[in-house]
Amino acid sequence: MPYDLGATARLTAECRDPGGTLTTAGSASVTVTLPDGTTTTPVANESGTGRYVVDYATAQAGRHVIRWVFIDPADAHTDSFDVREAAPPGILSLADAKRYLRLTDAAEDDELRTWIESITAGIEGMCGPVIIRTVTHRIDLRRAASITLRDTPVVELLALEPLHTGGTSYAPADLDVDPDTGIVRRLDGGTFVGSLISTTRVGRLIVPAALTAAARIILRHLWQTRQGPQRPTMGTPDFDVNEPTPSFGYAIPNRALQLMEPYRLPPGVG
Repeated sequence: MPYDLGATARLTAECRDPGGTLTTAGSASVTVTLPDGTTTTPVANESGTGRYVVDYATAQAGRHVIRWVFIDPADAHTDSFDVREAAPPGILSLADAKRYLRLTDAAEDDELRTWIESITAGIEGMCGPVIIRTVTHRIDLRRAASITLRDTPVVELLALEPLHTGGTSYAPADLDVDPDTGIVRRLDGGTFVGSLISTTRVGRLIVPAALTAAARIILRHLWQTRQGPQRPTMGTPDFDVNEPTPSFGYAIPNRALQLMEPYRLPPGVG
């Protein structure tokens, strides 16, 4: 399961001789390659014969690669772990998810949080950003009367600046932005020129109840199917899954799709 940014990841490895017996190594080293490509070499400690541990305080979000190297006997292991971003988008809170599934302890919290992130990504893939975030995109054009931002709905266009030095920047106060379509026009009727970088706040200030309800239904469906090949006994075919969806395959029950329908992106968008 991913670690939260700033949490301590406990990294473990075993040193075995060619016969497979746990053995204390003459030396043990561990290298952690961070998401930005830099490396760090924390000190490995032996917790038992041939068993080594490092407590590593995470400082970057993303995939980390771990390389263990033992000498005398020669042995090596490569592994990896993930670190969540500081504020991962989640359409449901952990407390909401646990309450809906009637879970009372923390034993499965990490798995639940992973499901919540996955469900959020799937719903946003079909309905556009739901959770408020700031995104940056490159827009390439020669000259145009309007530009279309990639993600909608748009909460606020924060900046529209040139990609290259000497290009033209456009003040957000001088622009009209359609929050639903992402179309941006100049208030003076002029055109946009050159390659631009847009910085935009996107998402929904208030998450529609229908999307929250859809997320709960998807969560229950995935949670039940995770526990075995059983079919939910909801008493209606609305909870069946009849056809695949682009973002989720066969993971979305019909009733969730019905709740999401008013917010679905047009074909070819997103």
